[in-house]
Amino acid sequence: MLEGERHMSIIKIEDISHVRFRAPDLSIMQDFLEAFGLTVAARDETHLIMRAHGPAPFAHATEKGEAGFAALGLRAASSHDLQILADADGVAVEPFDMPGGGEVVRLSDPDGRLVEVVAEQTVVDPLPVDERPAVNTGLSHPRQSETIRIAAGPATVMRLGHVVLDVSDFRMVEEWYKQRFGFITSDEIEMAPDQPMGAFLRCDLGDRPTDHHTLFLLQALENPGFNHAAFEVLDINEVMRGHEYLKAQGREASWGIGRHILGSQIFDYWRDPWGHELEHWTDGDLFTAADGSNKATLDDLLAVQWGMLHPVVAAMQEGE
Repeated sequence: MLEGERHMSIIKIEDISHVRFRAPDLSIMQDFLEAFGLTVAARDETHLIMRAHGPAPFAHATEKGEAGFAALGLRAASSHDLQILADADGVAVEPFDMPGGGEVVRLSDPDGRLVEVVAEQTVVDPLPVDERPAVNTGLSHPRQSETIRIAAGPATVMRLGHVVLDVSDFRMVEEWYKQRFGFITSDEIEMAPDQPMGAFLRCDLGDRPTDHHTLFLLQALENPGFNHAAFEVLDINEVMRGHEYLKAQGREASWGIGRHILGSQIFDYWRDPWGHELEHWTDGDLFTAADGSNKATLDDLLAVQWGMLHPVVAAMQEGE
């Protein structure tokens, strides 16, 4: 257990909000994202805005341009918190000209990434979700006299859950995010004892349970940049349905299906047409602030409880 993990911070964010990308062809990006399970919230000649099935007004935005990662969005509790954050960093609170409106504070992290902190967005009506009978297990059989039938199609994506960033200096970037947003370490990854290389960070919601991680910072092997964004789907059936649908379309698989050790999620990773990695996941761990922090190894990070080996691990085993 790491000590002193709950720091004083400028504000405490509530969740992740969105990710932004650039791409030279919005129609190609839209085709992929719809196959991935997102739905168009707005589109014009230069912008494509996608939403999930939940109440967030959008989760993924693409601006027409040279392909790349453009911004990470985090959600603050109130406009009051935005003003506190803006005053601390000497920037302005601005109107947020995106679906859902609200306000935004724009910052640059130590690696130069744009971080948009938003608040007071108007939520939207959730999209319809197929209702399914209860699941039978070896201990309980609540589904009787009815069947489960799952049609082929994209996964039912509920929300954006987390982002992973490759960073130039793990400790420096970690301190920047913790000081401003109140993140708590769930698991710190060590290459060797007392040689940290990254950390899974969760929001500090006090007694309210929250995802094992909203942000994962990982020491870059070469240049800092975007690693992946992860979207929560309805359940394991949707992980499997999404996998089969994307595979049938000839999309580029990256890693999966399996179950992580750290965070415990059932996962499936894919790449968009420009190589950005997006993850479907379900059944992740939830923790409160009181649950503290732990240390873990690189093996814990890359290994799986079951399922497909990480490509790096698989390559190492083939070379033995």
